[in-house]
Amino acid sequence: MKTFKVLGGGCRNCEVTANVITQAAREAGVDITLEKVTDMAEILGYGVMSTPGVVLDGKVVHAGGIPAPDQVRAWVRD
Repeated sequence: MKTFKVLGGGCRNCEVTANVITQAAREAGVDITLEKVTDMAEILGYGVMSTPGVVLDGKVVHAGGIPAPDQVRAWVRD
């Protein structure tokens, strides 16, 4: 099971990012765990300065803006 974290203050882009990840996983039939992280100290601990950020299995894979659907599908599949 893959573990995703969406890093951000709960803005609209963070919500859209979480929804895109959830939808891609559902379409691929892959079980994931998704956590929304809003604590700024934790977000900065990942080195993310621009949100939303996405952490996959402990590694930052995206920061700043909504990731492209194809990019999210690749994260879910790999």
